[in-house]
Amino acid sequence: RRLEAPAPLAAALIRNLSGLSLVEARRLVRNAIFDDGVLSDSDLPRLMDAKYRLLDQGSALSFELDVAEPQELAGLRRLKRWLAQRQRVFQASSPPPGLDTPKGLLLLGVQGGGKSLAAKAVAGAWQLPLLRMDFGALYDKYYGETERNLRAALQTAALMAPCVLWIDEIEKGLTAGNDEGPSRRLLGTLLTWMAERKDRVFLVATANDISVLPPELLRKGRFDEIFFIDLPSAEVREEIFRIHLRKREQDLDRHDCAALAAQAEGFTGAEIEQAVVSALYSAYGDSAELSTAHIAQELQQTRPLSLLMAEKVQALRQWAADRTVPAD
Repeated sequence: RRLEAPAPLAAALIRNLSGLSLVEARRLVRNAIFDDGVLSDSDLPRLMDAKYRLLDQGSALSFELDVAEPQELAGLRRLKRWLAQRQRVFQASSPPPGLDTPKGLLLLGVQGGGKSLAAKAVAGAWQLPLLRMDFGALYDKYYGETERNLRAALQTAALMAPCVLWIDEIEKGLTAGNDEGPSRRLLGTLLTWMAERKDRVFLVATANDISVLPPELLRKGRFDEIFFIDLPSAEVREEIFRIHLRKREQDLDRHDCAALAAQAEGFTGAEIEQAVVSALYSAYGDSAELSTAHIAQELQQTRPLSLLMAEKVQALRQWAADRTVPAD
């Protein structure tokens, strides 16, 4: 029988299956239909995973099936608006006159602030495959092999284009050091690719400590923008509580999220999530329904990173104040 896909889904399939031969593309689509007899948005991640396995050359990339939707991301209004304004331009086969295809962004912020979730949300919002690069897997003891591994990984990303390439904690792989060291050669290879690439690979790099990054990477034009993800405001903290309670099928009417948000001042999104998870364990141990009191108790017992590393967090916020764009 004839199977027709909705226009948005068909467009996403055409976008994401580029780089494959006609035979390979047909086989992947047929396998997706064979599983349940229909072709839907839920098939896209599996199609992308299958495409990645076809193209994988043993590089330091991994295909991330676990992407996020924008509604899973609390706050970050400026970042979301910036991404929404550039989505159509990036996904167009050729950019409109006067505009360049968006290249990528750098997300700086406190650990646990939501940088990784934001990277996943870019792929989720744009319906693109997400590739994660492990810098540690690039390094090789033999001279020149480290750069070759990076070039191979970037070539695989180009074959997956259009896609989002996520480099998590980029400072750990590109620390400033000896000019003859592998990290410097790796930096040179990456900068050349960033300047010369033509493929629609949107780079999202995240960093916790920008002070150790080489200045060449931060020069204007390397990234389209540098966003700073700060500690969440009271309004955003309340939204984070609602997201994680809803995610765990809890009745929001039974919880005072505003009071919890006030108590969680200085907490990151990750610390708030962990407080909810720990409270669920406590409630289960008490053979009781999760209550606001359970969560409040976990918050009281937690010392957030903004307190444990107050000087470092404050220094990061001061550095970012005049040098980056607030994400929220």
